[in-house]
Amino acid sequence: MADGKTLRLDKAISQVTDLSRAEVKRAAKQQRITVNGMTVTDPSVKIQDTDELCLDGDLLTEAGPRYIMLNKPLGYVCATKDGEHPTVLDLLDEPNKHKLHIAGRLDIDTTGLVLITDDGQWSHRITSPRHHCAKTYYAHLADPIDESAIDKFAKGIWLNNEKKRTKPAELEILYRNEVRITISEGRYHQVKRMFGALGNRVLELHRERIGDIVLDEELTEGEYRLLSAEEVASVGGPELHGTDTHESDAD
Repeated sequence: MADGKTLRLDKAISQVTDLSRAEVKRAAKQQRITVNGMTVTDPSVKIQDTDELCLDGDLLTEAGPRYIMLNKPLGYVCATKDGEHPTVLDLLDEPNKHKLHIAGRLDIDTTGLVLITDDGQWSHRITSPRHHCAKTYYAHLADPIDESAIDKFAKGIWLNNEKKRTKPAELEILYRNEVRITISEGRYHQVKRMFGALGNRVLELHRERIGDIVLDEELTEGEYRLLSAEEVASVGGPELHGTDTHESDAD
C-alpha cells in the first residue's frame, strides 16, 4: 500500500493477509477491523495508503521481500501446486504464500537446503546459468567410488544425450560410498546422472549449500527460518539485466 493509490478496504486487507474478500467482509461485520484507530464495518470503504489498518488489534503492513531457508524432507515437491504430492510451500506458516516461489528445485526424493522467496531478481541470480551459483550436495552411493573419479569430475562428465561435458565439479570422497560434490550448473538431475555415467547410483542426496548459504544445522526436516541480511546479500548485488531465468533441478 505504498504506491499512492486509493483502494477498497477489503482489497487492501486481502493483499497483505491470506483472507479472501468474503472473509474480510465477515471480519468487518464482527468489528475486528480498524482504520486509524476507528472501527470500520463497511468493507467497501475507500482508504489511503497512509492509513493504519489493524485486524484484531494487530497492525497490518505489506510484507517486504522474503527470503526463506527450508530443510526439505523426503516426499515433498518443489512446486507451488501439485495435485498428487505435498509441496514445500505446505510447510510454511506464512501469509500470501501464493506470492512465493522456489529458487532452485530439488527432486521429491532429495532432501536439504531449499531457498524460497518472492524476490524474482534475487532468485534469478541463483538459478540463471550466467551466474554460476555453486551448489554442494552430500551423496550416499550404491557402490564404492574410486579415487580416479575426482579427476573425472574435475574435467567434466559426458552425460547421455548432452552435447558437451558438464562444467568442472569438485568431488570429495568422505567414505567408500559417501561423497560431497559441488557443481556450478543445474542440468536436469545432474548429480544423479554424473554418477550414473560412472556406473554408480545415488541412493541418498542431500543439498548442504547454495553459494555461501549453508543449511542451518539447527533446522530439522520440515523446519525453516528467514535468511539473515548477510545471507541474502551473499547471493549478489541488486544489479541485474536480462530475463533468461533457468530453474535449477540438478539433483
